[in-house]
Amino acid sequence: MLDQCARYPGLQAQDLVKAMYQSEFGCGHLVTQQGLAWLEEELNACQMPANPPPLGEPLRGGFCRVHLQALADSGLSSRTLFRLFELSAAQPAGSMEAFDRQLMQLEQLASSGALPLNAADVQAFVADYRKAGCPATHHSEVFRSLYFPAYRVIRAEYARFLNVFAAIDSKLPHRHPLLVAIEGGSTSGKTTLAALLAQVYDANVFHMDDFFLQAHQRTPGRLAQFGGNVDYERFLQEVLEPLRAQQPVAFRRFDCTTMTLSAPVQVPFKQLNIIEGVYSMRPTLACFYDVSVFLGIDPHTQAARVLARNGPAMQQRYLNEWIPMENRYFDFYQIASLCDIRIDGENGQAS
Repeated sequence: MLDQCARYPGLQAQDLVKAMYQSEFGCGHLVTQQGLAWLEEELNACQMPANPPPLGEPLRGGFCRVHLQALADSGLSSRTLFRLFELSAAQPAGSMEAFDRQLMQLEQLASSGALPLNAADVQAFVADYRKAGCPATHHSEVFRSLYFPAYRVIRAEYARFLNVFAAIDSKLPHRHPLLVAIEGGSTSGKTTLAALLAQVYDANVFHMDDFFLQAHQRTPGRLAQFGGNVDYERFLQEVLEPLRAQQPVAFRRFDCTTMTLSAPVQVPFKQLNIIEGVYSMRPTLACFYDVSVFLGIDPHTQAARVLARNGPAMQQRYLNEWIPMENRYFDFYQIASLCDIRIDGENGQAS
């Protein structure tokens, strides 16, 4: 609430309640079949306030406003924004109990003088609002005249990757195919981001885990190479070269239980292709990508996630063997610096 007051000095109690409602419930009530058309109409008609807003404005509760006034300069397409809006609305969020606690906090802050609003006006508005059943509300006319609000509310976990979506949208019309690499340490969120991109776009997803070395390839000389513990030669031959030639892909997955390769998997050619996994940005492969992303993770969070995902025995192998191997590769090739976009931590900002 204090952040909203600092961002918008002219806001009214109604506008604070709107932000609180969005932070609890998102904006799913606006998702309809005509939603994309409405978004594009609003985008074409929106006015620029005296102080242009940033693309993303965080709200509490895991949501974020994406301002339409900043959309064109960002490279993010209206279609992608609407798809993120749809995905956000499809997930359950919020409760009336938690929202009521926010309303009580609003009244307390107003009574204490912490807000630049008349306490009696706030109390009266909240009382009437509760009697009406706490519905979704509009911005006040004062707010509209000062700030020309035009935005969509999406989940913060999606907003974290707005730079990635914008980079793809900017290049997608001009690349056929478009190849995107997602690098980063174990449990940094590479697979999750790849799955999100596949939900937003019509895309193939390839995993570097399918290209680990077979038993006979794991020689001391090969494992001594930085990033040598994946079969990057086979990945180049079976995936990247066919994609570059705009051809379907037939590749063999590595099976860690048998240490052998599966029968060929047939993948149709698509314009957008996501390659996720450690070692995807090895120099012999990096030149194939149009967009590259590095996801950072701190050691403490990484250890906790490995433990939760793999259990204590496997955690020790990760900590003593595989993660040090990844870090040597990252350091030797300066992988994070090679990537177009770097995102650090769970709530980190893209750079």
